[in-house]
Amino acid sequence: MNRKHSRGSARRRLAAASGMPGRADAGRARRYTVDPSTHYKLLACASATRRRHKKLADHDLKRLKIDRPAVATGGRRRNWIGYGVVALLVIGALVVGLRLAGPQTVETTTVVSAYPSQTYTLLNATGYVVPQRKAAVSSKAQGRLEWLGVLEGTRVKKDEIIARIESNDVEASLAQAKAQIKVAQANLALQQAELQNAEVNLRRSKILAPNGAISATQYDADVARYDKAVASIDNSRAAIVSAQANAQAAQVAVDQTVIRAPFDGVVIEKHANVGDNITPFSQASDSKGAVVTIADMDTLEVEADVAESNIGKIAVNAPCEIQLDALPDMRFAGSVSRIVPTVDRSKATVLVKVRFVDRDARVLPEMSAKIAFLSKPVSPDDRKPVIAVQPAAIVERDGRKAVFVVKDDVAHEVPVKTGATLGELVAVSGVHPGDVLVRAPNEHIKDGAKVTVAKKQ
Repeated sequence: MNRKHSRGSARRRLAAASGMPGRADAGRARRYTVDPSTHYKLLACASATRRRHKKLADHDLKRLKIDRPAVATGGRRRNWIGYGVVALLVIGALVVGLRLAGPQTVETTTVVSAYPSQTYTLLNATGYVVPQRKAAVSSKAQGRLEWLGVLEGTRVKKDEIIARIESNDVEASLAQAKAQIKVAQANLALQQAELQNAEVNLRRSKILAPNGAISATQYDADVARYDKAVASIDNSRAAIVSAQANAQAAQVAVDQTVIRAPFDGVVIEKHANVGDNITPFSQASDSKGAVVTIADMDTLEVEADVAESNIGKIAVNAPCEIQLDALPDMRFAGSVSRIVPTVDRSKATVLVKVRFVDRDARVLPEMSAKIAFLSKPVSPDDRKPVIAVQPAAIVERDGRKAVFVVKDDVAHEVPVKTGATLGELVAVSGVHPGDVLVRAPNEHIKDGAKVTVAKKQ
């Protein structure tokens, strides 16, 4: 309404200023005429008047706006922020309450068996059990294996027959050599008879020759016959010695077809079976070089690689403690036997050999072993394992020390007594090896509380 009123007023003022009639005088305005220049001036004046009135109308509209106080808006915003904070606090309290009411997530640790020798261990190393004396038993003879009298694990004595190779050819050679001895012996007997005859004739010739009963030629012939008989005796005796040597060589060849144990030990590996061709010093695919491998179990020791930077901590005859992976609950006393005086530069290690002080029939070659090099020998009391836990699992409740054993997702409070510190563990009594404990329990963990074991990342 105000805008239309302003536009009407503007038209009337424009008409009054320009001398042109309004709507009431429209009939009269038609009787007047205006030149073109005056007409353009009137139009420009009217346009300027319209722009001025538009500005005035906009100014009037702005004055009609209602100014809202800024204080009211800030107060509402502060009220909404306060409501949001209260809501967050309520939600947080509900979440905490639900967590306390439900099973608590805990980390666990396990009760283990530890040895007091851990407190004076200088260095740890790993290695393998090896026999100091071991032999791959074979034969110098070549042939087919016709008999094998041992298996893996068989205990043998020194010089005990464990296998045979077929020996028909070498036995025939032995028989032939023995026959040659007999031939040589027969020739010797023949030559001895000839010597006796030559000796009789020479004795007769010596009697008759001085009297001229026989000629000098006959005498010389008897002397030559005697000398020849003596030489034949020596030749026959040498032939006998040669035949005996040939027979001995044939006997050795026969003996080589019999395979004997070189020392007391145990058969740890069998390489050939009956019917295989045994060819020493050969790598042919259809032949075998060794028949069995024997080890002396009384010479078992542990070979371990020690970093060259730690070799200064070890000395010959230093005490050690040996643990075998096959016998985890056993600890064997040992000592450093020798240190190989060379370094493996590819691994920067030195080979150390440790002998067993306490021997056990269950210790076998190639077992994996862990060696603890000690600063002093292990006493009989320290050889017994003790129960130990991590210190974080022990808490003090009502003036006593206790741990929480987790069983079927429920924490049970168990009182314990602590003992000596064993490295990163503490000796305790009251629990058993293998029990699962809550690690670092908080004040919300009570006896009988439900817990959930946290999954390991």
